[in-house]
Amino acid sequence: MVSRKSVITFGMVAIPIAMHTTTQDNDIHFNQLHKEDNSRIRYKKTCAHCGKEIKGGDIVKGFEYDEDKYVVVTDDEIEKIKTEKEKSIQILHFAQLNQISPVYYEKTYQAVPEAGGEKPFELLRAALMGEQKIAIGKTVMGTNDTLMAIIPREEGILISTMYYADDIKELQKQYNKPEVSEQELNMARTLINSMDTPFDPSKYKDEYQTRLRGLIETKVSGKEIVATEPDSTGKVIDLMEALKASVEKAKKDKETA
Repeated sequence: MVSRKSVITFGMVAIPIAMHTTTQDNDIHFNQLHKEDNSRIRYKKTCAHCGKEIKGGDIVKGFEYDEDKYVVVTDDEIEKIKTEKEKSIQILHFAQLNQISPVYYEKTYQAVPEAGGEKPFELLRAALMGEQKIAIGKTVMGTNDTLMAIIPREEGILISTMYYADDIKELQKQYNKPEVSEQELNMARTLINSMDTPFDPSKYKDEYQTRLRGLIETKVSGKEIVATEPDSTGKVIDLMEALKASVEKAKKDKETA
């Protein structure tokens, strides 16, 4: 599904694109029920003045400029104040990908060129890939001036909306860094290398959601819920012992795979 259409601009180049959402919600969602009869709990939107129930079509946006005094602003009026520059994704500069902390990324879209934009789109993607860089741009989404990262991939371009510096909290929790021995560090490196495999996202599943679905199916069929068996492995206190045991396990897992 197309989320929105836009234009990437840098210099005198304009690339018409469509932005598609890249994620979907697969989680199980529960409804709120009345404990006595298991009936759905409903929430109604009502007018504070007349008490009538209000439907979506009867609701408008309003800004309270004084106590109980509002000015109504329509979506069309909001669109009218946008400049052509704000309607497009204007590239501000380019940067190295590893210069940006992941904490700044918010939501990711797949960018696809519209008709006539394929050549400049591919030119931008290939040039960014060749230089190992990303583009930082800005556009207006809704009522917000939105910062964006344009990220090249082998298969296309991803666009991630970004948080501003003011949105990011400083790291609150600091810790005293203890000394680690060279032997411990070498063992940790060995463990990391023994578990080094290419990233394949298809290998990872939300196992808890699977168990939750199983719980629901069990409840629907009227069967009793049985608690999972606790892990029988004991805790290893000694760090070196834990690292050695982890390396051995990683080697066995790799051999089995």
